[in-house]
Amino acid sequence: MQNVTKLRGYPGGLVSPLLALSLSACAHPASPSFTLFGTFFPAWLVCAIIGIVIAIVARIAMIALKLSTILPFQLFVCSAIGLIGALLIWITWFGQ
Repeated sequence: MQNVTKLRGYPGGLVSPLLALSLSACAHPASPSFTLFGTFFPAWLVCAIIGIVIAIVARIAMIALKLSTILPFQLFVCSAIGLIGALLIWITWFGQ
């Protein structure tokens, strides 16, 4: 039977503090979040969803403007447009 106290080479006593440290930013009172449907919704997820919508709109615009036959690597282009849109929204709302 496999040793349960080890997780991918890390001792069991080291995994718990690492997981706690990685999740500690989520519980910070100043972390940006929205109240949607009675729960706290992380702001980065809202920006990611908006970025996905921007990428879909960019794809539809490329098809409508017949750029889909000219531009290579359309998945990367639309993903980059969505990422840029999401980051611009993040900087606009939560930038310092």
